[in-house]
Amino acid sequence: MAVDYTVIVVYLAGMLAMGWWGMRRAKSKSEFLVAGRRLGPAMYSGTMAAIVLGGASTIGGVGLGYQYGLSGAWMVFAIGLGLLALSIFFSARIARLKVYTVSEMLDLRYGGRAGVISGVVMWAYTLMLAVTSTIAYATIFDVLFDMNRTLAIVLGGSIVVAYSTLGGMWSITLTDMVQFVVKTIGVLLLLLPIAVVKAGGFSEMKAKLPTEYFDPLGIGGETIFTYVLIYTFGMLIGQDIWQRVFTARSDTTAKWGGTVAGTYCLVYAVAGAVIGTAAKVMYPTLPSADTAFATIVKDELPVGVRGLVLAAALAAVMSTSSGALIACATVANNDIWSRLRGATADKDSEERDEVRDNRVFILVMGIAVICTAIALNNVVEALTVAYNLLVGGLLVPILGGLLWKRGTAQGALASVVVGGVAVIGLMATYGILANEPVYYGLLSSLAVYVIVSLATPATDAAVLVAWRERLAGRVAEPLSEPVPAHQ
Repeated sequence: MAVDYTVIVVYLAGMLAMGWWGMRRAKSKSEFLVAGRRLGPAMYSGTMAAIVLGGASTIGGVGLGYQYGLSGAWMVFAIGLGLLALSIFFSARIARLKVYTVSEMLDLRYGGRAGVISGVVMWAYTLMLAVTSTIAYATIFDVLFDMNRTLAIVLGGSIVVAYSTLGGMWSITLTDMVQFVVKTIGVLLLLLPIAVVKAGGFSEMKAKLPTEYFDPLGIGGETIFTYVLIYTFGMLIGQDIWQRVFTARSDTTAKWGGTVAGTYCLVYAVAGAVIGTAAKVMYPTLPSADTAFATIVKDELPVGVRGLVLAAALAAVMSTSSGALIACATVANNDIWSRLRGATADKDSEERDEVRDNRVFILVMGIAVICTAIALNNVVEALTVAYNLLVGGLLVPILGGLLWKRGTAQGALASVVVGGVAVIGLMATYGILANEPVYYGLLSSLAVYVIVSLATPATDAAVLVAWRERLAGRVAEPLSEPVPAHQ
């Protein structure tokens, strides 16, 4: 295992080094939060794929393959479909807005009255997303070092918090590119073929497993529909995803780079399901499907390769964790704290203060994420709460704002409140993992949005004109002063 340990340690040290390097580039708010809005197609595609394919997509995707066979790909497949839809239909318009958060988009569209409430919902989503990713460190470090759960969470979380705080989006972008390469090599090029060969090939897998393991719809129609509703639509509106769209240097980059990343996700989904199916042949009686990934890596891979594949799992977790963390901090600072204290565009403030403030928020949110991850045990429930709140509370006002000009601020606010309260109440009634909360929460959000919008005066014409100008990309982002060299 010494070689494996060396691979992991070198990888973790590299992440910290890139955080330090990124700090030298993060000289303004734009550089720190959205990498200066200048990522090209290759880097944009790699980082977008990295953030959406986290620990749930890797470890959880293999676990679903172990449990259901090839149809276990549907969860990650739904994520890929969402990224494709976002990239093809919405990303160009989103990139042209030149904002930093989803709530800022809502303010532009509805006239500046939707920010705080939508910000609280988005903050809760990004916080829980970061927490679920951070909890996953315990699984990986337990396999690597037989490490205590709390220590594993603190170690993994601290590394992500460190490089994210140092360089913001530049550091996260650089680390995500490395993580994308490591995941591609570790999971697609190494673990996938090795797992199939160790299981005896596809013919042997078909001979040893029930027929339903090879049924594309074997996981069930209702489950597939729920995955699409939560994850596909969740990809359209999440702050962590939008913040990556904001990093694209052009709307063309956002559209086509995201399309490549979405296609990659579809391939990754199938790969995870096949690996899990192979693991079922080799280990038919594992106590938990989620241990399939770690078991096959630990027992079947040669020294060195094992370290690289575990680094790939670590990369998957870190990419999602860091993306969710900076999104959480950005929302907390820009959409909640700044509004509550009455801070708007203070012309006397220096840009270095904004960079410093965002660093402080990343550090504070990072500590909160680590502490919450230590306190919680159920990753699936935490992730379900996050996506139910996101889709039930924010999907309708966001897509409504982009697609329906009659939508009003009152309708948007009512939609956020009613949808969010309905989801929370229905989760308390039916259970967190039930499908009804997101179904009925989304329907109530849509009904209230349409009814209240039609019952209230249309959005001011001047607001809509300004909105259309932003959507068309005819309003430039305000220039910000860089941090002086001595800072």
